[in-house]
Amino acid sequence: MIDSSKLGSLAGKTLTGPGGESIGKIKDVYESTDGSGGTFATVTTGMFGGGSSFFPLDAADLKGDEVVVPFSKDVVKDAPRVENDEELTAPEEQRLFEYYSGQGLTTTGGTSEAGIVGHDTSGPTTDTAMTRSEEQLHVGTERVETGRARLRKFVVTETETRTVPVSREEVRIEREPITDANAAAALDGPAISEEEHEVVLTAEKPVVAKEAVPVERVRVDKETITEQAQVSEQVRKEQIELEGADAVYPSGQDELKTEKKTELDIEPRK
Repeated sequence: MIDSSKLGSLAGKTLTGPGGESIGKIKDVYESTDGSGGTFATVTTGMFGGGSSFFPLDAADLKGDEVVVPFSKDVVKDAPRVENDEELTAPEEQRLFEYYSGQGLTTTGGTSEAGIVGHDTSGPTTDTAMTRSEEQLHVGTERVETGRARLRKFVVTETETRTVPVSREEVRIEREPITDANAAAALDGPAISEEEHEVVLTAEKPVVAKEAVPVERVRVDKETITEQAQVSEQVRKEQIELEGADAVYPSGQDELKTEKKTELDIEPRK
């Protein structure tokens, strides 16, 4: 936090964000009407001195010629605009405090503390309610490439064995006696002579012929398979607890003490 005695020297200094990011030059300082010090200052975030934005001084530190805040340049540039910047009204201050509270600045009793992330609605100008927030896990799917498949045709040579029946002719000698039925044919010709007969023998042999014929069609197709995948992630939740309850209801006194009464048995007069 910047000392109130140094507020007058802030104009013209460089406002720096996290990591040394240059936000702009400080223009004006707006002090609280109750005299408690500075509340906001403006910084020129645009080129050639244009585009003034408000930032809370309670979250700033003076380091040499630089004023350091825990907010980025985009956060400061997106702060609510004030039409008449000569004086900040209470609603305008509250609107600025609410904006920066969502960026990690919490205000309590006129002071601010940076680095606490949350949306507190409790404060001097609001009710006594406190908003509890929590992170909710939203799970979706993203389609990514896991591999590629392609069809490729190539030629292989295999040996096929088939069995086919083949026939062949062989010489067979048949002898038959001379009978009356064949005597004429047997005695036709000279009694003694030389003679020759020729018989042609044939045989079947396997003949192989090949032709290319289409047998099937093959294509690449895709099939979607749905499975159950478990996703684990840490989420943050704000918890609200009550402090100081013992001061209101001291422990050990939650039971009401009752005074014992003595009953007397009185006999009526005879």
